[in-house]
Amino acid sequence: MTISTSSLEQKIQSAVEQVMREHLAACETAVAAAVREGLRRAAQSSSGRSGAKTPKRRAPSQRRSREHLGRLERRLYEAVCAQPGETMVVLAQAVGATARELNRPATRLRQQGRIRSAGQRQYTRYFPMDK
Repeated sequence: MTISTSSLEQKIQSAVEQVMREHLAACETAVAAAVREGLRRAAQSSSGRSGAKTPKRRAPSQRRSREHLGRLERRLYEAVCAQPGETMVVLAQAVGATARELNRPATRLRQQGRIRSAGQRQYTRYFPMDK
């Protein structure tokens, strides 16, 4: 029994179309369920439920005293002398502060010519200029 090529192509085409219809129906069902779930969650969060969490506010920042900044400068300079060529993250661990807290002391030390930096962003390395 010989099947003509056009008949075979038609069977393949109808099978592909059937698979595509089933796939599209499954996608449509999944999208509808996702939209319903998203709308349900949005309605719950905006319904003004009692006990709803309010966003936390940052504590007001405090200016650091000159003495505190001076101590950080000294400790940072000592750390740079002890570990020349290190990144701020490593130096911050040695000083006992965060890299962000040492930003201003490092800037002041560079302005005073006591340290120099090489590199950019997180790859910046710090070196002492005098001992």
